Amino acid sequence: MRAEQPGTDSGLDQAAAAFLEVRPRLFGIAYRMLGSVTEAEDILQEVWLRWQKTDRTAVIDPPAFLARITTHLAINLAQSARARRETYVGPWLPEPVDTSADPAVGAERGEAVEVAVLLLLEKLNPTERAAYVLREAFDYPYGEIADILRLSAVNTRQIVSRARKRLSAERREPVDTAEHRRLLEVFLAAARAGDVAALEDLFAADVVSYTDGNGIRGASKFPVVGHTRVARFIAAFAPRFWPGTHLEWVETNGNPGVLISRGGTDLALLSLDARPDGIHTLLWMMNPVKLEAFARSRSPAKPT
Repeated sequence: MRAEQPGTDSGLDQAAAAFLEVRPRLFGIAYRMLGSVTEAEDILQEVWLRWQKTDRTAVIDPPAFLARITTHLAINLAQSARARRETYVGPWLPEPVDTSADPAVGAERGEAVEVAVLLLLEKLNPTERAAYVLREAFDYPYGEIADILRLSAVNTRQIVSRARKRLSAERREPVDTAEHRRLLEVFLAAARAGDVAALEDLFAADVVSYTDGNGIRGASKFPVVGHTRVARFIAAFAPRFWPGTHLEWVETNGNPGVLISRGGTDLALLSLDARPDGIHTLLWMMNPVKLEAFARSRSPAKPT
């Protein structure tokens, strides 16, 4: 029986089915590579367009083929992202994503989805990042990663090993989800009360508060460092920030977070990086574009 041709209705139906089956994984690869929901969605749109134009009768393994296209497009975009971020106003943070049911990120493992880890991945070059993500988040065999990246298997193993060691050296032992939420709850109570002493007790000595607002009013343009400075900073804006706000608990990048809104408008998404010795990082997402991307990630995934 002759195979369906790529341009026929039946062929396109088959193409769509093959694409949609692996779409969550493709999104997961692109998102971890770029730290951006919007850019990952753009990548998938381009992958779908290319898949439609491909002679699919010659493709032996569609999932591998689609993963290869996704990875290379993400590498190319990541190479230009650093230059584009030089014009960003204030700290840049990865776009948060709702992982409550993992419908969009689609990882078999949660590796490389926490914001703190995504920030560490920014320190790797795009090829290193791709190799690490494919291996650690999706458990691709080294041989397949080598094929995707057009490298030798030996070189691929070395790249993953170096990336793993580099990230492990900078990562601290995490707390469990229950303790993570408890710390966030206690922080919220102290922050809303403007209680400097209580805040200081929660923080590690080298705590850092990052606010991603890309220049919007009220967003700090510089990181605030140190438990005393961060505590005073949080207490200082409490009287004008918290009154009239509504707090909604969400899951963001695998951890508890709080979506802060006023009058139906999202103001900020607050998350943190916590370790046994206290809160190490506060992450305030206030960029409206990224908050909109988070809202989209909370909706069921739709075909590209």
